[in-house]
Amino acid sequence: MATRSSTPAVELDVDGRTVRLTNPDRVYFPAHGWTKLDLAQYYLAVGPGIVRALRERPCMLHRFPDGLAGPKVHQKRIPAGAPPWIETVRLHFPRFNRSADELCVTELGAVIWAVQMSTVEFHPWNVRRADVDRPDEWRIDLDPMPDCDFARVRRVAAVVQEVLGELGMVGYPKTSGGNGLHVYVRIAPEWTFGEVRRAALAFATEVCRRVPDDATVTWWRKDRDPRHVFIDYNQNARDHTIAAAWSVRGVPDGTVSTPITWDEVADVDPRDFTLATVPARFAALGDLHAGIDDTAYRLDTLLEWADRDGMPSDSPSQDDGSEES
Repeated sequence: MATRSSTPAVELDVDGRTVRLTNPDRVYFPAHGWTKLDLAQYYLAVGPGIVRALRERPCMLHRFPDGLAGPKVHQKRIPAGAPPWIETVRLHFPRFNRSADELCVTELGAVIWAVQMSTVEFHPWNVRRADVDRPDEWRIDLDPMPDCDFARVRRVAAVVQEVLGELGMVGYPKTSGGNGLHVYVRIAPEWTFGEVRRAALAFATEVCRRVPDDATVTWWRKDRDPRHVFIDYNQNARDHTIAAAWSVRGVPDGTVSTPITWDEVADVDPRDFTLATVPARFAALGDLHAGIDDTAYRLDTLLEWADRDGMPSDSPSQDDGSEES
C-alpha cells in the first residue's frame, strides 16, 4: 500500500478551472518514485492530445487509489463528489438492464479532476455521446501472443497500412502502452456495434490471408499459435474499451499509449514512451492524431467482404479469449 501523504493539497489552474489535487506527493509508480502530481503534470503537458482522444466519449476510468502498489478499480459510473461542471453521458447495459453515468470529457479540467480521483488510465468508448449506439471509430488492435516478438507486430502493422491504403483509408497508429500496436480509423457513425465488428473481422481476415505465418483471427486463446499476432476485432464490440491515445498505463514503468507515424513503426520501441519522456515528444511533435477527425470513412466495402466470406451478420461479440495488450 502507498504511504499516506501529509503534504498540503495544491490547486492547479487548468484552462481557467481550479482543480484541487490532494496528497500530491503520494507515490503512484514506486519503481520510479513518480507521484500523483507527476501524473497530473503529465496530463497537463499532453492536454490537447488527451482531450482530443476523449472528447465527447463515454469513458471508463482505471483508478489506483493507493497507487500501483494497491488494487485497481474499473470505474464505469462517475465517482461521487464530482463538481457540477463535470459532464457525463448515460449508457444502458442491456445484459444487466442497468444504466450508468460515465465521465464525458469536454475539457482538460475533467481529465485532471479524474487524476485527483486516482485515475491513471482513460478507456473511452468508440462512440460519441450524440449517438452512443453508432461507433465513429474503428479500432484495429494488434495483440501479440506470448511468444510473439515485436518484429512480427511490425510486419503485421505494415500489412494493415497496405490494406487500408487499398481501401482509400488513413489509419492512425499508436503504441498500446504494452506490447502491441493500435490503429484507429474514423468512420461515419452509420453502423451498429455489430456491423462495425463484422467489418473489423473482414479486414482482419484479409490481413491474415496476406501474412498467415504472422497473424491470426482465431478466437479462443488456447487455439492460437503463441507466436502470432491476434488481430482483436472484438475491441469494436459494445462496452469494449482500449486505453486512449496519450493515456498512461497502470504498469510499473508508466508507459504511455503514444501516437506514432507510420514511418516510425519500423524502429519504434514502445518502452521508450513513458510519462517522463512523452511530454518532450509532445512539445516537439504535437499530437500526431490531430488530423484524425478530418475524414470519416465508410465501411461498405468491408461489409461486402464480410458477405463474400460468409460471415454471419448477427455474429455475437465474445467476452472471453483476449486480453488488451
